[in-house]
Amino acid sequence: MTAVVAPRRERTASQRYRHSLWLLTKRDLQVRYTTSALGYVWSILDPLLMSAIYYFIFVIVFNRGTHAEDPYIVFLMTALLPWTWFNGSMNDMAKAFIRDAKLIRSTSIPRSIWIMRITLSKGIEFLLSLPVLVIFVVITQFTSTPAHIHWQAVYSILAIALEAVLIIGLGLIIAPIVVFFRDLERAIKLVLRLLFYLTPIVYGIDRFGKHNVIKLLLDFNPLTGIVTLYRSSFFSGQLDWSAVIISAAEAIVILGIGILLFRRNMRAVLKEL
Repeated sequence: MTAVVAPRRERTASQRYRHSLWLLTKRDLQVRYTTSALGYVWSILDPLLMSAIYYFIFVIVFNRGTHAEDPYIVFLMTALLPWTWFNGSMNDMAKAFIRDAKLIRSTSIPRSIWIMRITLSKGIEFLLSLPVLVIFVVITQFTSTPAHIHWQAVYSILAIALEAVLIIGLGLIIAPIVVFFRDLERAIKLVLRLLFYLTPIVYGIDRFGKHNVIKLLLDFNPLTGIVTLYRSSFFSGQLDWSAVIISAAEAIVILGIGILLFRRNMRAVLKEL
């Protein structure tokens, strides 16, 4: 009799968790989209402006670019859109518990739901921004360097999964620590600025030789392999399986460390809040 009842309780708890997660995620999206005049535009404005700026600097001003990176605007967008998901998530993770301190203290739902909520809501925004990439791909068809989608586009599913794992793992580490050390919120923003240039976004991974020291350092950036997976949808030469394997291993390790630290520190976090 016990063996029959236990699974039902587990399923009920799982259903409640998913229901609460979706309600909080939907609330976040509604706040962003229904309370502002521009709504959906805000999801695409940041990567769009960044793409325009870097395109102007590197292509118009410095006449940069190689045949492997043409069309450069698509080359940029395939990395900037995933970066926007990561960057936005990390910034929100730094204030996830502080911003909703009263709600977190007064509810009994698992506190990890605040980490999952940010990952999911920012992930949905990322998916909603993909039509912008499609528009640029269509526009390039009328230029001398049209973008062509490759079968490697299926790897984008793996890239999304790895990025989600990485974001969740880092979120489980960052959110509790910031409660104790508030200055880390500003430090995270500085680290993200540095990480942007250490990630092959405005340049390609193939710019460095396989045995180059810089290439080896870039490979250990957990975002490098993920970016090459996204970028291989249109630029097959950008796919680097060694970087992908390293990124996958790092994402899993970070997730494991995050789960361990989150469980150990949650009681202290609730007292601090």
